[in-house]
Amino acid sequence: MRPRTDLRNAQWRKSSYSNSDGGNCVEVADGYPGVVPVRDSKAPSGPVLLLNPTAWRDFVAHVGGGEHP
Repeated sequence: MRPRTDLRNAQWRKSSYSNSDGGNCVEVADGYPGVVPVRDSKAPSGPVLLLNPTAWRDFVAHVGGGEHP
């Protein structure tokens, strides 16, 4: 089983791919080796996805490449 990642002191930043009107807001936290914590900025107390760096890179490429509006 993978150890739990303690995100209590995470420094969240809004992704540059989030739109400015408040919708589609994704936040990420840096500084966690081997994982990229991702959450919905509209629900900061909600669930957090822990993506491996390859999955995060693929997600950013997909969204940034215009494949997903």
